[in-house]
Amino acid sequence: MGKEIKPCRQVDATLTLPGSKSYTHRALMAAALAAGESVLTNALAAEDTELTARALAQLGAGIDWQGTTIRVVGRGGRWRPVPLPIYLGNSGTSMRFLTALVALGEGEYLLTGTPRLCQRPLGELLDALRQVEIQAVSEQGDGCPPVRVTGGLAGGRASLSGAISSQYLSALLFIGPLTPAGMEIEVTGELVSRPYVDLTLEVLGDFGVSYYREGYRYFQLPGGQCYLPQAYEIEADASSASYFWAAAALTAGRVTITNLSLESSQGDAAFPKVLARMGCAIESTPAGLTVQGGPLQGVAVNMATMPDLVPTLAVLAAFARGDTIITGVAHLRHKESDRLHAVAAELQKLGIEARETEDGLVIRGGAPHGAVIHTYHDHRIAMSFAVAGLKAPGMSITDPDCVDKSFPDFWEFFDRLSR
Repeated sequence: MGKEIKPCRQVDATLTLPGSKSYTHRALMAAALAAGESVLTNALAAEDTELTARALAQLGAGIDWQGTTIRVVGRGGRWRPVPLPIYLGNSGTSMRFLTALVALGEGEYLLTGTPRLCQRPLGELLDALRQVEIQAVSEQGDGCPPVRVTGGLAGGRASLSGAISSQYLSALLFIGPLTPAGMEIEVTGELVSRPYVDLTLEVLGDFGVSYYREGYRYFQLPGGQCYLPQAYEIEADASSASYFWAAAALTAGRVTITNLSLESSQGDAAFPKVLARMGCAIESTPAGLTVQGGPLQGVAVNMATMPDLVPTLAVLAAFARGDTIITGVAHLRHKESDRLHAVAAELQKLGIEARETEDGLVIRGGAPHGAVIHTYHDHRIAMSFAVAGLKAPGMSITDPDCVDKSFPDFWEFFDRLSR
């Protein structure tokens, strides 16, 4: 069943959005690694975060999830053995982080997921774990899940290129402080998605962990530390906010997100600055972060620090005057879908010139018409192309429930825009 999108002349909305998926994952991990009870508020209840919580419960953490509040009784990083496979659905974040976290446990752990998750690369993380004397193998031998990890991590030194995913580094940052000997991590290449590493380090600091870093090249995590239980409030999800800011941009309307500011550590919170370059006005006040739309102009922008928002930007580019050139996001081919291919294909259905490049997209703005959008089971394709339907009549989104992965209430919020 498809979701028909109703055009809207001019959006005007003030929204308080659910919590950040990135923060919810990381706060769950840190709370489960602490010894004692933490309380997480404004947590995001979505498929991916619930998979993380379920896996941590399998490992022995106490998880009591009521609405947007989670009480977590952590185990101090001492996991219990898990004889059954740990199933992580299509959550790449859960798979990458937990592959490292189980190295703190005892015995053997098998982690698996959907067929798509089992196509997503993990080899560099497995190699880094082997460098610190952990048995970590891909069952198929292709560097992808399912993976089998034998616990007993003591610490040591590992290196990563950082070119495919910053989550490999984040995963190691979580476990290093709990090892007896500590860990040193060297990043040998150009690290993608750097703001997500800053976000990880912020959560570590908030839960009482100390570390030393030299930019994004070298990280030292002294061993024998403890995560300290916390009362922890999670801010709004900037990735989710992007669709509503884009709606303002596209309809020359106005949208305020009350629980987010430009000072957020989330890389995606900088998206309004890209919209400002395209012709929008932005305002950050105690009332929230506001985007006021205007006539859109194409831009050239490196999206390496906010890759998840490439589909959102691409949809706006279809309506902008001139060309938009997006670079720095070759790793989008390894997401829930090959996002560069998916975005280009769906824009072409709208009558828009769009082509893939080695590390991005080139889009020529025009007058998009409606179409039936194939989502590739990818939540970000569904949500970004829904925005196009506010301006182009006749837009329909197939598989609308795929948004449950990160934002189950998306359609409820989105439908408010055209009331």
